[in-house]
Amino acid sequence: MQQLDYSRIPAHIAIIMDGNGRWAKSKGLPRTAGHVEGVATVKRITEEATRLGVKYLTVYAFSTENWNRPTPEVEALMNLVLTNLEEEIFMKNNVRFRMIGEIGRLPQSVARRLQECMDSTAANTGMTMVIALSYSSRWEIARAARLIADEVRNGTLQADDIDEDCVSSHLMTDFMPDPDLMIRTGGELRISNYLLWQSAYTEFYFTDEFWPDFTEESLHRAILAYQQRQRRYGKTGDQITDEE
Repeated sequence: MQQLDYSRIPAHIAIIMDGNGRWAKSKGLPRTAGHVEGVATVKRITEEATRLGVKYLTVYAFSTENWNRPTPEVEALMNLVLTNLEEEIFMKNNVRFRMIGEIGRLPQSVARRLQECMDSTAANTGMTMVIALSYSSRWEIARAARLIADEVRNGTLQADDIDEDCVSSHLMTDFMPDPDLMIRTGGELRISNYLLWQSAYTEFYFTDEFWPDFTEESLHRAILAYQQRQRRYGKTGDQITDEE
């Protein structure tokens, strides 16, 4: 923690929270126990990210592909969302809560609870905590394409005006900057259909730790690794050095 440069804390950290089920299996527990412990980790990391000065924290909680999991596990995950969205932790830390994903596919009780939490924290001015729920990047990009096509059809957008900024403005993440750092726990080396467009120049950090074992110190290590890299955005290292 003493090694961190607090002037270079990534503004936006995205996390793929992987390994809940394997964590539970390694301890002889049901998979749902891993998800319960994973929720506790989300709360700890949210508070620590706020303390460090992170502006946006986006966590991948449930993909559109996860609907294919066994029904009891899906129901348990939805119930965890319903029972663990606590305004208290957001209000105490001045955190604004947002959600990206196909909210219409969620159970009505979960969708209503998400909306209540977004409404009650809308005036908070600190970090924005974003949960990606029933989300996949390909679904999001296809949705953006449909929105753009509708605007072209209606005459409110010219085809020649479609550029990268136009596409970005039609994504569900249009309210925040692209991730500076993406962390994946659980040892897998892929990004699993998560923020594909937004991660063009994101720095990646992979760890073998299962998500329930990811601690505040783990977050510090990930940020320190990020700070030791040079972000070039297509330029040469010498060009970046000269600009600095």
